[in-house]
Amino acid sequence: MSSKLIIFSAPSGSGKSTIIRHLLKKIPNLEFSISCTSRSPRSNEQDTVDYYFISPDIFREKIENQEFIEYEEVYTNLYYGTLVSEIERISTKGNTIIFDVDVVGGINIKKRFGENALALFISPPSIAELRNRLTHRGTDSPEMIDLRINKAQFEISFADKFDKIIVNDDLQETVNQAETAILDFLKS
Repeated sequence: MSSKLIIFSAPSGSGKSTIIRHLLKKIPNLEFSISCTSRSPRSNEQDTVDYYFISPDIFREKIENQEFIEYEEVYTNLYYGTLVSEIERISTKGNTIIFDVDVVGGINIKKRFGENALALFISPPSIAELRNRLTHRGTDSPEMIDLRINKAQFEISFADKFDKIIVNDDLQETVNQAETAILDFLKS
């Protein structure tokens, strides 16, 4: 595989999906790697656009068949992963692959692809601000927000495993920092 890879990881609610959407419009030949998940789609999400939505049983079959380059059971029966076929689909076109993956997935992809991958960690300015963002997003119950906050504290402890940490305090500044890092990486 000759394509370069850009990995975005962050705690849920840190803004990585919003940042990626901006970058896909700004940088030519970037293509989004659609992750696979066993969760149900949110109201604004579409199958095969935002995720490949499959059942936990089908996800486990794909694990058994070694169809993922990385995957994680984030919560009981809630899986996320990156399909080998998705990497092949994008790299065949010669495009740069951009990932929106959880922290463990990001670390695993970086380990597997080494210097061919740029791993960016998007950090919230604080846990209090992250809780505020998750609450205002309106997609999760208070119990799920508490789970996400606990997981975020754990994920932030791995930030130093990434090539660059960008604090998302100001969206435009964060997009600019990410764009600069990506363009420098693509030139190398």
